[in-house]
Amino acid sequence: MKVLGIIPARAGSKRIVGKNMKLLCGKPLTQYVIESTMTSKLLDRIIVSSDDSDVLELAAQFAHVIPLRRPDELATDTSPAIDYVIHALEWVKKNKGETFDIVAIIQPTSPLTTSQDIDATIELLINDTRADSSVSVMRLNQVTHPFKLKTIKDQWLKPFLKEEKIILQAGELPDVYTRNGSVYVARMDNIEKGIIAGEQCLAHIMPEERSIDINELIDLEFAEFLLQRNKVVHSS
Repeated sequence: MKVLGIIPARAGSKRIVGKNMKLLCGKPLTQYVIESTMTSKLLDRIIVSSDDSDVLELAAQFAHVIPLRRPDELATDTSPAIDYVIHALEWVKKNKGETFDIVAIIQPTSPLTTSQDIDATIELLINDTRADSSVSVMRLNQVTHPFKLKTIKDQWLKPFLKEEKIILQAGELPDVYTRNGSVYVARMDNIEKGIIAGEQCLAHIMPEERSIDINELIDLEFAEFLLQRNKVVHSS
C-alpha cells in the first residue's frame, strides 16, 4: 500500500502568531515533525502543505519533502482539513503521476511525535482491513477524566455527566482516551467520502509526555522544559 504523508502548517494561528515556525530548543516547530516523517519506514511521499513562505522554505531544505503552497481559500480558520488533503492528492497526481491508498496527516503542533508513532498508527490500518482509519490517542489522567468533570450553575458545583456518589481513587477510574491531535490516518475510501477519521477507527496510544499539542505559549514552554530536562527524547 502506498502512503502519502501530509504535514499541514498554515500561517494563520491567532493564539501564537507564526506558531509553526516558533523555535523549540532552537529548532522550528515544524522541523521536528519533518524529521520524524523522513525516518518513517511506511511513508512513500511527504508533502508540507502551507500558505507560509517561511514554512515552505524550511521544507525545501529537506530531500524527498515536497513544499506545496496551499491556496489562501484553503488556509482559513474554518477551512476543513479534507480540503487541503484533496488539494495535495490532486497536485501529486497531476505533477508526479502518483496515486495513494492511504493518507497520513502528521500535525506540526505535536513536535514530540516520533517516526515510530507515525508508523505504528499507519500499521494499525494496513493490518486490519475492517478499519477505515486510525488515529493517535492519549489516556486521560484523573484531573481530566470525565467522571471528575463538573459544571457550575448559579455558583453551585454540579456533575457534568452523572452524579458522583463516591469519590473514586485514580486507580479505580476506567481508562478513557482522547485523540491527541498528532497523527490521523485514512483510507482513500474515506477521503473520497469527504471524511478522515471514520466510524471504524483504530487507536495508537501515545504517552502523555509525547502528546503535547502546542496551542498556547505555556505548551511551548512545557515542551522545551521536557526536552531540556531529558524527560522525553525526541527520536526522529
